[in-house]
Amino acid sequence: MTTPNPSKARRALAIGLLAAGLLPWAAAQAQSAFPSRPVRIIVGFPAGTGPDIVARLLAQKLSENWGGMGVIVDNKPGAGGLIAASEAARATPDGYTLMLGETGQLSIAPSSYNKLPYDPVKDFIPVSQVVSADFALLVNPQKVPAKNVKEFVDWTKQQKGLFMATFGAGTPGHFGAFMFGEAIGIKPEPVHYKSTGDALGGLFSGDVQGVFASVGLAAPQVKAGKLAALGTTGPARAGLLPDVPTIKEQGFSTLEFTSWFGIVAPAKTPADIVARLSADVQKAVRSPEGKQKMEDAGFRVTGTTGDEFARIIRADTVTWGKAVAATGFKAD
Repeated sequence: MTTPNPSKARRALAIGLLAAGLLPWAAAQAQSAFPSRPVRIIVGFPAGTGPDIVARLLAQKLSENWGGMGVIVDNKPGAGGLIAASEAARATPDGYTLMLGETGQLSIAPSSYNKLPYDPVKDFIPVSQVVSADFALLVNPQKVPAKNVKEFVDWTKQQKGLFMATFGAGTPGHFGAFMFGEAIGIKPEPVHYKSTGDALGGLFSGDVQGVFASVGLAAPQVKAGKLAALGTTGPARAGLLPDVPTIKEQGFSTLEFTSWFGIVAPAKTPADIVARLSADVQKAVRSPEGKQKMEDAGFRVTGTTGDEFARIIRADTVTWGKAVAATGFKAD
């Protein structure tokens, strides 16, 4: 039987205690060193769209806060954002590939698709909801003689049907139009367009009577007098359209819906990296400059924690799921 060496035992114990003491320090060092190379933000929609604008504003501010470290916005449009989400879900979980997720990808798709190529809950870790976006009910004043929602409803009841443009099947604007129809007691007929320009073209031609467009997109058209905004869908009036009352203000108390964009990371991304990213995203969008730029683009800054964002995703999955179920819509 070998007799233990007291001095070796003491050295082993000392080394063990030292290592244990260094673990928090090592973790802090790893976190403070992040990022050490450019970070990529995948966006599932084309350049110039709402998600792209938010991602680029955020990327610019993050890069500044990270000492000029590059932040690359990588547009992967197609299939309503599913292509981007699938790629982001398979990315290495090291914090260097993120996705700017939106309502459709994370809260609507689980109900509108029988089978998704990714799992919004299992494949992603919520980092921070960046902004929310209200919608405006737009009409062509040359075709629709209405100055508010009630006048629009009264006029619509005299027509052969309510045709509402959407920027694509399965989008918030699509199901928002359905919820609007429920609120006013008229079942709308959605007309799905492939692009924003095509949908607005339908309004100008009179092929459709209305569309729910993001406030950021709507404001220039309204201020130029080309289209009229009858109401907005948020909890309060939109900053870019302060003179336009919400639809709730106009007596339709049940109608409130918004879209949102937020950063998610692939599942299994280390908790310390997620915490660092969440803090940095919140700092970027809540800074006076970052907040102002987002608001100027028509968004309401939220800058939530990861836990808050997770709760929003879960709640909206239920809310939008009910709308999807009521329409019977399936994208596949």
